[in-house]
Amino acid sequence: MKHIYLALTTSIAVTGSAHADRLVIKGSDTLGAKLVPQLAEQFKAQHAGTTFDIAAEGSTTGIAAIIDGTAQIGMASRRAKPSEVGAASAKGVNMKPTVVAYDGIAVIVNASNPVKSLTKKQVEQIFTGEATDWSALRGSGGKISIYTRNTSSGTYSEFKELAMKKRDYAGSSQKMAGNEQIAAEVGKNPAGIGYVGMAYTKAGGIKVVSIDGATPSVRSVQDHSYPYWRPTFYYTNGEPTGIAKTFLDFTLSAAGQKIVNQVGFVPIK
Repeated sequence: MKHIYLALTTSIAVTGSAHADRLVIKGSDTLGAKLVPQLAEQFKAQHAGTTFDIAAEGSTTGIAAIIDGTAQIGMASRRAKPSEVGAASAKGVNMKPTVVAYDGIAVIVNASNPVKSLTKKQVEQIFTGEATDWSALRGSGGKISIYTRNTSSGTYSEFKELAMKKRDYAGSSQKMAGNEQIAAEVGKNPAGIGYVGMAYTKAGGIKVVSIDGATPSVRSVQDHSYPYWRPTFYYTNGEPTGIAKTFLDFTLSAAGQKIVNQVGFVPIK
Protein backbone atom coordinates (compact mmCIF):
# COMPACT_ATOMS: atom_id res chain seq x y z
CA MET A 1 0.00 0.00 0.00
CA LYS A 2 3.02 2.25 0.49
CA HIS A 3 3.57 2.89 -3.23
CA ILE A 4 -0.10 3.83 -3.61
CA TYR A 5 0.21 6.31 -0.79
CA LEU A 6 3.19 7.96 -2.45
CA ALA A 7 1.44 8.10 -5.79
CA LEU A 8 -1.67 9.67 -4.37
CA THR A 9 -0.12 12.03 -1.83
CA THR A 10 0.26 15.62 -2.95
CA SER A 11 2.43 18.05 -1.00
CA ILE A 12 2.09 21.67 -2.03
CA ALA A 13 4.48 23.92 -0.14
CA VAL A 14 5.59 27.52 -0.23
CA THR A 15 9.18 28.03 0.90
CA GLY A 16 10.54 31.03 2.65
CA SER A 17 7.74 31.38 5.20
CA ALA A 18 8.70 31.08 8.83
CA HIS A 19 5.08 30.86 9.98
CA ALA A 20 3.52 28.64 7.34
CA ASP A 21 0.03 27.25 7.92
CA ARG A 22 -0.08 23.48 7.38
CA LEU A 23 -3.35 21.87 6.35
CA VAL A 24 -3.58 18.08 6.47
CA ILE A 25 -6.38 16.61 4.36
CA LYS A 26 -7.00 12.86 4.11
CA GLY A 27 -9.60 10.55 2.60
CA SER A 28 -11.51 10.11 -0.63
CA ASP A 29 -9.61 9.33 -3.84
CA THR A 30 -12.56 10.70 -5.81
CA LEU A 31 -12.00 14.13 -4.28
CA GLY A 32 -8.32 13.88 -3.46
CA ALA A 33 -6.78 12.70 -6.72
CA LYS A 34 -7.87 15.71 -8.79
CA LEU A 35 -10.28 18.21 -7.26
CA VAL A 36 -8.74 19.04 -3.90
CA PRO A 37 -5.18 19.40 -5.27
CA GLN A 38 -6.47 21.88 -7.86
CA LEU A 39 -8.39 23.78 -5.20
CA ALA A 40 -5.22 23.79 -3.11
CA GLU A 41 -3.15 25.21 -5.96
CA GLN A 42 -5.54 28.12 -6.40
CA PHE A 43 -5.81 28.64 -2.65
CA LYS A 44 -2.02 28.66 -2.34
CA ALA A 45 -1.81 31.46 -4.90
CA GLN A 46 -4.03 33.59 -2.67
CA HIS A 47 -2.59 32.51 0.71
CA ALA A 48 1.19 32.54 0.52
CA GLY A 49 2.84 30.43 3.18
CA THR A 50 0.23 27.67 3.22
CA THR A 51 1.40 24.05 3.05
CA PHE A 52 -0.94 21.23 2.04
CA ASP A 53 -0.49 17.54 2.84
CA ILE A 54 -3.15 15.64 0.86
CA ALA A 55 -3.44 11.85 1.15
CA ALA A 56 -6.15 10.24 -0.98
CA GLU A 57 -6.56 6.63 0.15
CA GLY A 58 -10.33 6.28 0.47
CA SER A 59 -13.19 7.88 2.39
CA THR A 60 -12.82 5.49 5.32
CA THR A 61 -9.29 6.77 5.95
CA GLY A 62 -10.51 10.38 5.91
CA ILE A 63 -13.23 9.74 8.47
CA ALA A 64 -10.77 7.79 10.61
CA ALA A 65 -8.32 10.70 10.43
CA ILE A 66 -10.90 13.07 11.88
CA ILE A 67 -11.70 10.60 14.65
CA ASP A 68 -8.05 10.15 15.60
CA GLY A 69 -7.10 13.78 15.04
CA THR A 70 -4.49 13.24 12.31
CA ALA A 71 -6.17 15.55 9.77
CA GLN A 72 -8.08 18.82 9.91
CA ILE A 73 -10.29 17.86 6.95
CA GLY A 74 -11.47 14.38 5.99
CA MET A 75 -12.59 13.96 2.38
CA ALA A 76 -15.47 11.53 1.87
CA SER A 77 -17.67 10.46 -1.03
CA ARG A 78 -20.13 8.90 1.42
CA ARG A 79 -21.71 9.81 4.73
CA ALA A 80 -20.11 8.58 7.94
CA LYS A 81 -21.56 5.30 9.17
CA PRO A 82 -23.37 5.19 12.53
CA SER A 83 -20.51 3.08 13.89
CA GLU A 84 -18.02 5.78 12.86
CA VAL A 85 -20.11 8.55 14.38
CA GLY A 86 -20.34 6.48 17.57
CA ALA A 87 -16.58 5.91 17.65
CA ALA A 88 -16.03 9.63 17.17
CA SER A 89 -18.47 10.53 19.92
CA ALA A 90 -16.71 8.16 22.30
CA LYS A 91 -13.54 10.20 21.76
CA GLY A 92 -15.31 13.53 22.11
CA VAL A 93 -15.18 14.17 18.37
CA ASN A 94 -18.17 15.79 16.63
CA MET A 95 -18.27 14.51 13.04
CA LYS A 96 -19.50 17.51 11.04
CA PRO A 97 -20.15 16.95 7.31
CA THR A 98 -20.19 19.75 4.75
CA VAL A 99 -21.36 19.02 1.20
CA VAL A 100 -18.75 20.50 -1.17
CA ALA A 101 -19.80 19.03 -4.55
CA TYR A 102 -22.09 16.50 -6.18
CA ASP A 103 -21.00 13.64 -8.40
CA GLY A 104 -22.39 10.96 -10.66
CA ILE A 105 -20.87 7.48 -10.54
CA ALA A 106 -20.39 6.59 -14.20
CA VAL A 107 -20.48 2.98 -15.39
CA ILE A 108 -17.69 2.52 -17.92
CA VAL A 109 -16.78 -0.19 -20.44
CA ASN A 110 -13.97 -0.60 -22.91
CA ALA A 111 -14.31 1.67 -25.94
CA SER A 112 -14.45 -1.37 -28.24
CA ASN A 113 -17.43 -2.88 -26.42
CA PRO A 114 -20.60 -2.61 -28.57
CA VAL A 115 -22.76 -2.20 -25.47
CA LYS A 116 -23.88 1.44 -25.18
CA SER A 117 -26.62 1.20 -22.57
CA LEU A 118 -27.66 -0.92 -19.62
CA THR A 119 -30.67 -1.07 -17.35
CA LYS A 120 -30.36 -0.70 -13.60
CA LYS A 121 -31.28 -4.37 -13.30
CA GLN A 122 -28.50 -5.38 -15.68
CA VAL A 123 -25.96 -3.32 -13.72
CA GLU A 124 -27.05 -5.06 -10.54
CA GLN A 125 -26.76 -8.46 -12.22
CA ILE A 126 -23.28 -7.72 -13.55
CA PHE A 127 -21.73 -6.42 -10.36
CA THR A 128 -23.28 -9.10 -8.14
CA GLY A 129 -22.09 -11.81 -10.52
CA GLU A 130 -25.49 -12.98 -11.77
CA ALA A 131 -24.58 -12.01 -15.34
CA THR A 132 -21.16 -13.36 -16.27
CA ASP A 133 -20.94 -13.13 -20.08
CA TRP A 134 -21.34 -10.16 -22.39
CA SER A 135 -23.37 -12.25 -24.84
CA ALA A 136 -26.29 -12.04 -22.38
CA LEU A 137 -26.14 -8.24 -22.64
CA ARG A 138 -26.00 -7.86 -26.41
CA GLY A 139 -22.24 -7.65 -26.30
CA SER A 140 -19.72 -9.45 -28.45
CA GLY A 141 -19.40 -12.30 -25.98
CA GLY A 142 -16.75 -13.26 -23.46
CA LYS A 143 -16.52 -13.42 -19.70
CA ILE A 144 -17.23 -10.09 -18.00
CA SER A 145 -14.28 -8.63 -16.05
CA ILE A 146 -15.49 -6.49 -13.13
CA TYR A 147 -13.35 -3.72 -11.63
CA THR A 148 -14.40 -2.07 -8.38
CA ARG A 149 -12.84 0.19 -5.76
CA ASN A 150 -11.45 -1.32 -2.57
CA THR A 151 -13.39 -1.58 0.67
CA SER A 152 -11.98 1.66 2.16
CA SER A 153 -13.54 3.59 -0.72
CA GLY A 154 -16.72 5.59 -0.29
CA THR A 155 -17.53 4.94 -3.94
CA TYR A 156 -17.33 1.20 -3.27
CA SER A 157 -20.04 1.41 -0.61
CA GLU A 158 -22.11 4.08 -2.40
CA PHE A 159 -22.29 2.06 -5.61
CA LYS A 160 -23.25 -0.99 -3.60
CA GLU A 161 -26.09 1.02 -2.08
CA LEU A 162 -27.21 2.85 -5.24
CA ALA A 163 -26.81 0.13 -7.86
CA MET A 164 -26.78 -3.22 -6.10
CA LYS A 165 -29.50 -2.99 -3.44
CA LYS A 166 -26.72 -3.41 -0.85
CA ARG A 167 -25.88 -6.87 -2.20
CA ASP A 168 -22.32 -8.17 -2.22
CA TYR A 169 -19.99 -7.72 -5.15
CA ALA A 170 -19.19 -10.72 -7.33
CA GLY A 171 -16.38 -12.81 -5.90
CA SER A 172 -14.51 -12.44 -9.18
CA SER A 173 -14.46 -8.64 -9.00
CA GLN A 174 -11.01 -7.03 -8.93
CA LYS A 175 -10.47 -4.24 -6.40
CA MET A 176 -8.55 -1.15 -7.48
CA ALA A 177 -7.03 1.62 -5.35
CA GLY A 178 -8.56 4.55 -7.24
CA ASN A 179 -10.75 5.86 -10.05
CA GLU A 180 -7.79 6.29 -12.38
CA GLN A 181 -6.74 2.67 -11.84
CA ILE A 182 -10.22 1.40 -12.70
CA ALA A 183 -10.32 3.52 -15.86
CA ALA A 184 -6.88 2.27 -16.89
CA GLU A 185 -7.79 -1.40 -16.43
CA VAL A 186 -11.11 -1.09 -18.27
CA GLY A 187 -9.32 0.80 -21.03
CA LYS A 188 -6.95 -2.14 -21.52
CA ASN A 189 -9.52 -4.93 -21.24
CA PRO A 190 -12.19 -5.32 -23.98
CA ALA A 191 -14.29 -7.37 -21.53
CA GLY A 192 -13.90 -4.91 -18.68
CA ILE A 193 -16.55 -2.93 -16.80
CA GLY A 194 -16.19 -0.64 -13.80
CA TYR A 195 -17.32 2.65 -12.33
CA VAL A 196 -15.66 6.01 -11.77
CA GLY A 197 -16.58 9.51 -10.69
CA MET A 198 -17.53 11.96 -13.43
CA ALA A 199 -14.11 13.64 -13.28
CA TYR A 200 -12.46 10.43 -14.47
CA THR A 201 -14.58 9.64 -17.55
CA LYS A 202 -12.19 11.26 -20.07
CA ALA A 203 -9.55 8.56 -19.72
CA GLY A 204 -8.44 6.88 -22.93
CA GLY A 205 -9.92 3.59 -24.09
CA ILE A 206 -13.19 3.79 -22.16
CA LYS A 207 -16.75 4.95 -22.74
CA VAL A 208 -19.65 5.73 -20.44
CA VAL A 209 -22.79 3.63 -20.86
CA SER A 210 -26.22 5.09 -20.23
CA ILE A 211 -28.33 3.68 -17.41
CA ASP A 212 -32.03 3.40 -18.27
CA GLY A 213 -31.38 6.07 -20.90
CA ALA A 214 -29.57 8.53 -18.61
CA THR A 215 -25.87 9.43 -18.51
CA PRO A 216 -24.13 11.35 -15.73
CA SER A 217 -24.00 15.10 -16.37
CA VAL A 218 -24.43 18.34 -14.45
CA ARG A 219 -28.10 18.43 -15.35
CA SER A 220 -28.89 14.76 -14.73
CA VAL A 221 -27.17 14.87 -11.34
CA GLN A 222 -28.89 18.10 -10.34
CA ASP A 223 -32.36 16.89 -11.31
CA HIS A 224 -31.63 13.34 -10.06
CA SER A 225 -32.61 11.78 -13.38
CA TYR A 226 -29.32 9.88 -13.31
CA PRO A 227 -29.76 7.12 -10.72
CA TYR A 228 -26.20 6.92 -9.36
CA TRP A 229 -25.69 10.46 -8.06
CA ARG A 230 -24.28 11.33 -4.64
CA PRO A 231 -23.01 14.25 -2.57
CA THR A 232 -19.36 14.48 -1.55
CA PHE A 233 -18.15 15.89 1.76
CA TYR A 234 -15.49 17.51 3.85
CA TYR A 235 -15.65 16.18 7.42
CA THR A 236 -14.33 18.22 10.33
CA ASN A 237 -14.33 17.93 14.10
CA GLY A 238 -17.16 20.34 14.79
CA GLU A 239 -17.07 23.77 13.19
CA PRO A 240 -13.72 24.16 11.41
CA THR A 241 -11.36 26.89 12.53
CA GLY A 242 -8.23 28.56 11.24
CA ILE A 243 -6.80 27.49 7.92
CA ALA A 244 -9.26 24.57 7.65
CA LYS A 245 -12.21 26.97 7.81
CA THR A 246 -10.59 29.32 5.32
CA PHE A 247 -10.02 26.47 2.85
CA LEU A 248 -13.54 25.08 3.34
CA ASP A 249 -15.00 28.54 2.75
CA PHE A 250 -12.89 28.88 -0.40
CA THR A 251 -14.14 25.51 -1.68
CA LEU A 252 -17.74 26.70 -1.24
CA SER A 253 -17.08 30.12 -2.79
CA ALA A 254 -17.87 31.04 -6.39
CA ALA A 255 -14.19 30.66 -7.29
CA GLY A 256 -13.98 27.26 -5.62
CA GLN A 257 -17.19 25.99 -7.17
CA LYS A 258 -15.94 27.11 -10.59
CA ILE A 259 -13.00 24.74 -10.10
CA VAL A 260 -15.45 22.04 -8.97
CA ASN A 261 -17.22 22.40 -12.32
CA GLN A 262 -14.02 22.58 -14.36
CA VAL A 263 -12.62 19.39 -12.85
CA GLY A 264 -15.80 17.46 -13.66
CA PHE A 265 -17.93 17.58 -10.53
CA VAL A 266 -21.33 19.22 -10.09
CA PRO A 267 -21.34 22.50 -8.13
CA ILE A 268 -23.60 22.83 -5.11
CA LYS A 269 -24.72 26.32 -6.19
